[in-house]
Amino acid sequence: MDHRDYYEVLGLKKGASATEIKKAYRKLAVKYHPDKNPGIKEAEERFKEINEAYAVLSDPEKKAQYDQFGSSGFHQRYSQEDIFRGFNVDDLFKNAGFGTDDIFSRIFGGGFQRQRGFGNVREGRRKGEDFSLEMDVTFREAFAGGEKRVAFMRGDRREELAVKIPGGVETGARLRVHGKGGEGIGGAPPGDLYLVVKVGSDPLFVREGDDIVVERQVRLTEAALGASLDVPTMEGSKRIKVPAGIQPGTKIRLKGFGFPHMGSTGRGDLFVRIGVTVPERLTATQRELLEELAKQGV
Repeated sequence: MDHRDYYEVLGLKKGASATEIKKAYRKLAVKYHPDKNPGIKEAEERFKEINEAYAVLSDPEKKAQYDQFGSSGFHQRYSQEDIFRGFNVDDLFKNAGFGTDDIFSRIFGGGFQRQRGFGNVREGRRKGEDFSLEMDVTFREAFAGGEKRVAFMRGDRREELAVKIPGGVETGARLRVHGKGGEGIGGAPPGDLYLVVKVGSDPLFVREGDDIVVERQVRLTEAALGASLDVPTMEGSKRIKVPAGIQPGTKIRLKGFGFPHMGSTGRGDLFVRIGVTVPERLTATQRELLEELAKQGV
């Protein structure tokens, strides 16, 4: 399902402050409130869209996830129930002279009160508890994606399932497995299982966002004169040219050799950070040559 950009929904640019977000939401929510637009389906849909955007952007944790992973990546981690959990704008609408619960329940469905954390004792129904489990993923599994088997305890039963790992997944990402949480009460649906990803390190590569950095050393003469160098990537060796006069710490970019952008197309880059090896001991001939170069200002 495609989702409009939440900032765009509220008429804002990414990076808007909490005050700007609240002000824009209040203005639009009052304008499109169903009590002011009875029977107008388009207004009701806009009202729903505006509240969903505000539920995310007004919550610091959800907003940080949305800003980091974008709309597609965010919705792989958060269901609508997650988005509205803890969301409460009763005071705002009461101050504006509107009701709240009846409107929200009608637009978002009868489960909306439970999503906001109030429960529904009269019905005797309650969705099952969500479970959370840390899942270790290797550096290469996070790069390539694939399938991983996970065992966990569900009540007093041990269960095992195959989980799809999206390429580009990062530490802290939450992968949702529908219906694998606690049992519901009174015929309500079970909760969900959230697998919190922890990506391991690699002895050769360092991840920086969706980019990869690898260190390579060159000799003093290679740094001065230039050279060709075989460097490792996640998909095999790649030959690069080191330009003459390269400085220690300079990074050479290999476009598109980084991690996949999770939830979207494209990939990050691989950067080869060049270090220069200075010999600890010199032969008499080497010292003589270097002293001559030093005399010439090299």
